[in-house]
Amino acid sequence: MNHTTTNSTPDLTAVDTIRARARKHIEEGAVTEGYAGDVKAAIKVLNEALATEIVCVLRYRNHHFVAKGIHSQSVAQEFLEHSNEEQGHADQIATRIVQLGGTPNLNPEGLSQRSHAQYVEVKTLPEMIKENLIAERIAIDTYREMIAYFSAFDPTTRRLLEGILAVEEEHAEDLASLLQ
Repeated sequence: MNHTTTNSTPDLTAVDTIRARARKHIEEGAVTEGYAGDVKAAIKVLNEALATEIVCVLRYRNHHFVAKGIHSQSVAQEFLEHSNEEQGHADQIATRIVQLGGTPNLNPEGLSQRSHAQYVEVKTLPEMIKENLIAERIAIDTYREMIAYFSAFDPTTRRLLEGILAVEEEHAEDLASLLQ
C-alpha cells in the first residue's frame, strides 16, 4: 500500500479506543458497538430469507424428482442444480445469523409462513418452471429490499445478499429461457 503524508488526518477512531471497545462484551462476537443496526430486527429479516431459501430448496427438489415429459431430464437437472445453490444460500444466511448472535430458525413448523416464496404443488413441467420463476422473482425483489435495508449499517450482510441476488437473477434468466 502506498502511504503518502498529508497535512490532514483522516477522521478515524483512535486505536486505543478501538482496542478498549473490542475488549468489552466479547461474548457478542462479530457484533461490536459499531454495529449501528437493530440486531434482533436484522436476525428476523435474515430468518425470513432463510425460510424462503429452504422453501425454494424443497420446491426445486420436489420438481426435480417428479418432472415428466419429453424435455424433463434436462429441466429436472436444472431444478436439482438450483436446489443445491439455494441450499448454499440457506447455509450462508444461517452462518450470518449465528455471526450476529442469533439462532437460525430451521423449525419446519411455520416455515411456509416465514417464507416470502410459496410452495405450490403443480403437475406439469411448464407449471413447475413458472412456479419456480415466480419464486425467483419474489426472491429478487425481496433481496433488493433487504440489501437497501442493510446498506445503512451492515456491509457484510449487504455483500452476502448481493451475491445471493446475483445467483437468483441467473436462476430467473435460466427459467425464463426454458419457457421460450
